[in-house]
Amino acid sequence: MSAHTHSKTWLEPLLHDPAFQRSVVHHRILPARSAQYAPFPPDLHPALVEALQRRGIQALYTHQAAAVSAALQGRHVLLVTPTASGKTLAYNLPVLHTLLHDPNARALYIYPTKALAQDQRMAFQHLAEGLPVAPRVAVYDGDTPAAARREIRASAQVVMTNPDMLHTGILPHHTKWLSFWTNLRYIILDEVHHYRGVFGSHLANVLRRCHRIAQFYGCRPQFLCGSATIANPREFVERLIDAPVHLVDENGAPSGERHFFFINPPMVNEELNMRRSALLEGRRVAGAFIARGAQTIIFTRARLNTEVLLTYLRNDAPALGVATHAVRGYRGGYLARERRDIERGLREGRVRAVVSTNALELGIDIGALQACVIVGYPGTIASTWQQAGRVGRRGAPSAVALVASSAPLDQFLVQHPEWFFDASPEHARINPDNLPILIDHLRCAAFELPFRPGETFGSLPAEMVQVLLDFLVEEGALHKAADTYYWSAPEYPSEQVSLRTLTPYRILIVEQPGGTTIGEVDRFAVHQMCFPGAIYLHEGRQYRITALDWEQGRAEAVATEVEYYTRPITKTTVTPQNVLAHEGRHALGEVEVIRRATGYKQIRFFTHEVLGQHSLTLPESRLHTTAYWACLPASFAPQRRDYGPNWETQRRKARRRDGFRCQMCGVSEDELGRELDVHHKRPFREFEYDPTDPTRADRYLLANALDNLISLCPTCHRRAEPSYISETALGLQGVAHALEHVAPLFLMCDPADIGVTTDINNAFTQRPTIFVYEYAEGGIGFAEQLFALHTRIWDTVGALIRDCPCRHGCPSCVGPHPESEHNAKQAALMVWAALQNEESQ
Repeated sequence: MSAHTHSKTWLEPLLHDPAFQRSVVHHRILPARSAQYAPFPPDLHPALVEALQRRGIQALYTHQAAAVSAALQGRHVLLVTPTASGKTLAYNLPVLHTLLHDPNARALYIYPTKALAQDQRMAFQHLAEGLPVAPRVAVYDGDTPAAARREIRASAQVVMTNPDMLHTGILPHHTKWLSFWTNLRYIILDEVHHYRGVFGSHLANVLRRCHRIAQFYGCRPQFLCGSATIANPREFVERLIDAPVHLVDENGAPSGERHFFFINPPMVNEELNMRRSALLEGRRVAGAFIARGAQTIIFTRARLNTEVLLTYLRNDAPALGVATHAVRGYRGGYLARERRDIERGLREGRVRAVVSTNALELGIDIGALQACVIVGYPGTIASTWQQAGRVGRRGAPSAVALVASSAPLDQFLVQHPEWFFDASPEHARINPDNLPILIDHLRCAAFELPFRPGETFGSLPAEMVQVLLDFLVEEGALHKAADTYYWSAPEYPSEQVSLRTLTPYRILIVEQPGGTTIGEVDRFAVHQMCFPGAIYLHEGRQYRITALDWEQGRAEAVATEVEYYTRPITKTTVTPQNVLAHEGRHALGEVEVIRRATGYKQIRFFTHEVLGQHSLTLPESRLHTTAYWACLPASFAPQRRDYGPNWETQRRKARRRDGFRCQMCGVSEDELGRELDVHHKRPFREFEYDPTDPTRADRYLLANALDNLISLCPTCHRRAEPSYISETALGLQGVAHALEHVAPLFLMCDPADIGVTTDINNAFTQRPTIFVYEYAEGGIGFAEQLFALHTRIWDTVGALIRDCPCRHGCPSCVGPHPESEHNAKQAALMVWAALQNEESQ
């Protein structure tokens, strides 16, 4: 059956089906492209050329040939091309070429997941079939049997692993890998765009440790890296591996015609701009694809949604013309044999539809599917293209449907598709020199090898290395003798260092009964995720936090099933400590963030109905990090109203009576960095004070009586008087909400990596201010990127608010907002316009 005929049999009718088209807001056809070929590099080993020709491969794609040639010339190579473009072959050919010339050579492949490493091992072995000598390739991870590990260390020529195993299971035991390290020629880093933020900053230091050990054994391995499209690939990878790279980014692989649909679920409440659930809309779209015979993959963002949608589609299966058992789920938590059976079923065509988390986003071989439904924007453009790349792999026409949720970024993208289809704006950021991360890996490095005089650590100069090592001597972790630093502490350092958190500040979440650790969070995030009473969500599973021990760094959790999630009520104060850069109303600097939790809400899934509210007392958390902030002109700062001649005296008395603490949340003026507000319990306006009218000139006395006054912080003041929130405060909150959701479009970060807060009159700036701070102690580089791109980012914020179809402001643009006499959307646009004026402050 020809590709054109195939398209007619299932895709063409949908293009003219009003029921399918009703929610399509953008349809783009990405035309088929023919392959661009180049001859095999002339110095490629003849046995490899013969093996490829036996498989019907008479030439390489142009990007493969360019990458292989650069690798054979000894360069570090970065290959940036779409999913399914043959990056794996571009890694494997140089490695096999080297092994054919030198059987003692070794190669280390690093993959983000264990499943991908297993899949790529089979691909490597398949390619090596028919060579004069079959290379010995093995996966070395936490699932590798102890009996097999010694043999792998001694004889495997190619070892495939993941960052965590490299960190804890290989580097600390390098003396057991003598043959491997002595002959290490290649380190292959696949899917490098996954190594960003805290995780990537850790991995960069793991690779610094790799460099040290390799240099100790007398070798300098060559890096071969692959990435999805990002805005700064060369800069990012060079920071990751501490070396210049040769970039290959012109794709020569063929692709079939692809129809890309942006789908916005229909309105269910136009006044509130509420739309149908993306999950239900995804069910409808997937059903349309499946019913027309297309083998379909459906991606969701959480395990829970995967199982819910799987249930729906299995119920629909008979009406869609497929067997119930032909619709499968795929996510973390499934047994390995179940996952392998599903993958095989997809390749063989027995499985007609699979509902998956992003576990199938990476390059595991699942054959050539025809349709993909993405339920909710995956969080990055790179991930979206990777999920879309799972279909249409053999040149046949395919379809991809991105079903938007009500989240602001989803709504922005479906209204502005050019952001998605044009060059990626996402910048991957890491900071290997983040102090807590760096200190952790210096501990690990010193355990692995003593530090000699004048030694550097990656790009970190010897002088700085010595300062940090001297700190570790004072801490008792190291011993210094003859200017050499030796590990002296009793513990095994790498086991104490998680690659996904800043470990000195973590809380372990332990399931009860049993005592199994199910997760960990930075201490600063405890107020968000694992306070007593919180519902902790871990890959779709629900746990109730029953106890929290700060000193032991431990939270106890019990598995549960409830219909709600929890959201904390917190007070966050940001105080700039040092301004690093300044431009008009925008600044970058070091800040202290103080967070205090006062309560939490129980919110029903899907409807977001508040089911209950509870008080909460936790110690405050302090974080020293970097932030970007933007200020309104001084004219927007709150103006003091005339509350009568005794107002300042009564304010001082009320604050003193209340111990200079907010009477709702308990925050002190010292913690707040400013004086508390003093609120009239009975509104001042009701007393009808008028200094010009003798009959009403003394009414301020009753209004300002101490029993009518209460000290409140600004956040609690807004809660106590929501109907009279100022237009500036309302607009500031709305703009901050939009900024919080737009920022990840540029930062390639998880929304949980940054925090956004507002202050109607910040003590440092003396103006209404929006802060975006990093949750990583010391910062990773997100705030720096926001400052660098602030003009583009604020343009995007304005477009998100302005182009939203709501009239008064809604959760898809300015977020939930208190009742007010002001229009929340217009207030946000007023504040946004004021922020565009770049006059110097």
